[in-house]
Amino acid sequence: MTLRPPAGLELHDLDVPDPGLLPFAAGSFDSIGPLSRADFPHRHSFYELVYVTRGTGTHVVDLAEYRIEPPVLYVVLPGQVHHWERARQLDGWVLLFNEDFLHRHPEDLTLLRTLAGATASRPSHHGHGELVRLLRELTAEYRAGLDGGLGVLQALLHVLLVRALRVAREGGPDGTTAPRAPVHPLAERFNRLIAEPDRTDRSVLALARELGVSAGYLHEVVKEATGRTPARLIREQQTLEAKRLLATTDMTVRQVALAAGFSDPAYFCRFFRREVGRTPGEFRERAG
Repeated sequence: MTLRPPAGLELHDLDVPDPGLLPFAAGSFDSIGPLSRADFPHRHSFYELVYVTRGTGTHVVDLAEYRIEPPVLYVVLPGQVHHWERARQLDGWVLLFNEDFLHRHPEDLTLLRTLAGATASRPSHHGHGELVRLLRELTAEYRAGLDGGLGVLQALLHVLLVRALRVAREGGPDGTTAPRAPVHPLAERFNRLIAEPDRTDRSVLALARELGVSAGYLHEVVKEATGRTPARLIREQQTLEAKRLLATTDMTVRQVALAAGFSDPAYFCRFFRREVGRTPGEFRERAG
């Protein structure tokens, strides 16, 4: 199979060999398959947690480049665009799972967003040993396929995320720390809705209606939890989605505008220049 950058950015669903009834997979880069180290920009409908223990190259997440310096933990959220550049001899663990897998521990959604906000977490020597132990146990449980395995895997993943966040907040040799994510469940649900890549109506009123609250209450909660207004967060998400599509696809500016939630391409161009300081065409040219 030849892997090439797609004209658009379709969501890859969780599709792994013999996953049984579990929306979950765990293994090495080799056992998960070539897409685990894909060198073209892509995104998923599922969560990906990667712990790299060996290798060189660059991990690119939403256009930001991070040199691989093992050991390092990455969390990629659904809808984020990422790929690996000049990656060599990657080794470690890859975990893939849908949101359905987290239903016993819904607080894991906040943990994942927080870890993703750190982009790259480098543990101390002690933290590395703890994460490796948990990942080995989790992978062995997944491969065993024993009765009751679903509950065990969900519990182990929860423990892994809690410990990983502790490790990230302690900071590794370079002082890397993870930011704190919104803890109010309404703010968390709002952030997840605006991050959906196929969402075209990102107005505050429409999102408040979908969340079952008034626009005023949504504004109050989100501002308290994040320090930014819902409208500001929506603009930031629209800008990010436009940057992703301009830099990694062949979509026209009109198509990008529609995908980012703008029915008027001319207004989108004015919006983009105000937010980024460049026109969409100038940004695409500089992004290569």
